[in-house]
Amino acid sequence: MQHTITPEDHGPFGAPMERAVRACVHCGFCLAACPTYQELGEELHSPRGRIILMKEVLEGNLTADEAQPYLDPCLGCLACEPACPSGVPYRDLISPFRALTNRERKRPLIDRLKRFLIEQTLPFPKRFRLAAQTGRLAKPLKALAPKALQPMIDLIPDRLPPQQSIPVISPAIGETRYRVALLAGCAQQVLDPDINAATIEVLNRNGVEVVTPPNQSCCGALSWHVGNLTQAQKYARQNLKAFPQNIDAILTNAAGCGSGLQEMPLILRGTDYEDDAKDFSQRVMDISVFLNRLGNLAFTKHKEYPALRIAYHDACHLANAQGVRSEPRQLLAQIPGAEILEIPDAHLCCGSAGTYNIDQPAVAHALGQQKAQNIVDLKPDIIASGNIGCLTQLKLHLDQLGYAIPIRHTIQVLRDFKSLSDL
Repeated sequence: MQHTITPEDHGPFGAPMERAVRACVHCGFCLAACPTYQELGEELHSPRGRIILMKEVLEGNLTADEAQPYLDPCLGCLACEPACPSGVPYRDLISPFRALTNRERKRPLIDRLKRFLIEQTLPFPKRFRLAAQTGRLAKPLKALAPKALQPMIDLIPDRLPPQQSIPVISPAIGETRYRVALLAGCAQQVLDPDINAATIEVLNRNGVEVVTPPNQSCCGALSWHVGNLTQAQKYARQNLKAFPQNIDAILTNAAGCGSGLQEMPLILRGTDYEDDAKDFSQRVMDISVFLNRLGNLAFTKHKEYPALRIAYHDACHLANAQGVRSEPRQLLAQIPGAEILEIPDAHLCCGSAGTYNIDQPAVAHALGQQKAQNIVDLKPDIIASGNIGCLTQLKLHLDQLGYAIPIRHTIQVLRDFKSLSDL
């Protein structure tokens, strides 16, 4: 796309943003892949429409506030990237653009309060647990809360699972084949700590020692995707210091977190930490990728699952951002008797997308309902996915539709089919 952007005028992010704009040929292949375009039906709510808007802002023809009504509803799901024949790196434009223009934005007081509450609770498990417990008491009084805060109250679960501590070192069972470090996640530790327990158990049973650095922080993805560069960089620097060098891989079991860690070089672009971030990000991989590379995994039927129809849901930041699609399916297919069901319109986001449920509740609700109904129509025995946000969103909307289908992380399903070496 032709433009008059001067990269030097926009700091370290100028060059990647300019390259992304230049790569777009305005072909429109992205429209069919974009969930918000499908839902809202306006050109400016499509990736190519948003690219034009961002180009205009970067050229000085529009203000950030004028473009905001069309840019804020972008999920950042990156479904446009695999659909784009020109290979536009949309991720190199949308998040840096938000970071660049965040301070220029004039937000209403209630929106600033909402953002403050999210940023001061979600990335901190202890604070988030306390906030969720307090929020449960506010549910009967939801109607009295400001309308902008009501979606936050809706998302608070009726109960929280017991808190679980994670050992710093979880030794391998038998001969040690590999040594890895695990990102524990933030909200996941509160909403479903068993995901980390299952991850460590499966790895240990297959000869992998797991290090969980106690000084690690949030991956920074939540802050990065809403334009809070200062906080995203703070978390990135902390994780660079917290994770050891003498490991074979840095593993994640949340799609958004894995994507955030892999984007660390962009987050720290232009800083003294950029080279370290590149080395760090190259060692990051999803648990499903690592287990596939590990190989020699064998499973036996668990008594709770005599036969298993598994609906596998692609988390956007696993399938689109990390390009991980086949590995979770290959792992699940190893379970004896398992049938992997493909969800219709699998490329469309479920509407979770970090804090999107809170920021854009109407669109998030519509996408969640559509995804849940598509799953119900398959009549699965269980739903598997690789992201805590997706699991939470799917459960919310399945409950609203009146269906009690078990929803589990891929690694939890695998854990329930014990390794033959442990029998």
